[in-house]
Amino acid sequence: MEHSPAILHAKELLFLLGIILATGTLTGFIARLIKVPDVVLFLLAGIVLGSAGFSIVDVKVDSTLNQLLLIFGSCYILFDGGASVRLSVLKNVWPSLVIISTVGVLISALITAYAAQTLLNLPFVFALLLGAVIASTDPATLVPIFKQIKIRAKVAQTVMSESAFNDAMGAILTFAVLGIAMSSGEFSVSASLLDLLKQSLLGIAGGAILGYLAALFIAHDKYSFLAEYAPVVTIMSVAGAYLSIDNLHASGFMAVFVFGLVLGNKDVFGFKMSKTEEAKLEDFILTTSLIMRIFIFVLLGSQVNFALLQQYFWPALGVVLVFMLIARPLVVFICTWPDRRAKWTSQELLFMCWTRETGVIPGALAGMLVGLQVPHADVIASVTFLAILITIIVQATTTRWLAAKLGLLEN
Repeated sequence: MEHSPAILHAKELLFLLGIILATGTLTGFIARLIKVPDVVLFLLAGIVLGSAGFSIVDVKVDSTLNQLLLIFGSCYILFDGGASVRLSVLKNVWPSLVIISTVGVLISALITAYAAQTLLNLPFVFALLLGAVIASTDPATLVPIFKQIKIRAKVAQTVMSESAFNDAMGAILTFAVLGIAMSSGEFSVSASLLDLLKQSLLGIAGGAILGYLAALFIAHDKYSFLAEYAPVVTIMSVAGAYLSIDNLHASGFMAVFVFGLVLGNKDVFGFKMSKTEEAKLEDFILTTSLIMRIFIFVLLGSQVNFALLQQYFWPALGVVLVFMLIARPLVVFICTWPDRRAKWTSQELLFMCWTRETGVIPGALAGMLVGLQVPHADVIASVTFLAILITIIVQATTTRWLAAKLGLLEN
């Protein structure tokens, strides 16, 4: 019995989970001491524990465990981000949010594509595929950063919401370009726009309905029979929101964000929990989000392929710098210019230009292209992982400093 393969595998898995959690606890403590976002040290710890370091953590990208942790972890962090957003803030900036989450993704993909075509000698359709993969920002990175660093609500909640809403756009654009690259090249703009609209509306509607029902059952005066089970309700609803909407071929990530948005703003709908139950729920969400962050970024760091990065490093670095320093500022200024009501200041716009970390979703898309053996997928994966490393290590660590310099920190 002791030597059963199932038991041995279970012990190996328990050891792996224990190592990741212990590493995350230590690095999280260090991150708090040196005042940097914890996701940065989680990523670096993953690199040390992975194949580039001590080879202690070896979880394959396409394994069930990896996909489970990435999907549910991203969903729960996204839910946490939605619950942190206040509708009273978003109502003043929603035009900027819509434009930057849609048109902004297209602009970023196109500029990055031209850079990739020039520096990496990729055919334009595959250069555009690369641009589409890394065009969306990463809620799993940005949400924790803005939870730890108190930045002006208008800016923080716009950037967090953008990271949630542009996932659908980035995924749709990636699959549309992939269809062109792998087929005769036929492409319907109207069909793609309708698909984007369908995914967005289904995600918003599904998340809103589930969020309202969850609020009803845990915070209504008469019907809150699940109030003491509120933490369990969040886990069940996050998984249910993602799976149900994803099975309808819509954006599950958008659904969980909207679910969190509705639940976090339940007072707007006349729902109110007792202070004891509210505090218990907040503590549970905080702890669960931390655990999910640890798993996601330690695993992501352990899977970085440095041999691939070395092969294409300098041209890939050029593409990433164009992506960060040219594409992102143009996206921010172009997409916010029509929204006069938001009254964006130059300091707010400059901060948004710098804050656009790349992470889990682009990494997953790049891994999928490698698995499908798409031509030039190795180049796309190389640039994607370099973008993840640079944006998280450089941009995330300088977020507090830049916000302080621009006068955007809140007490």
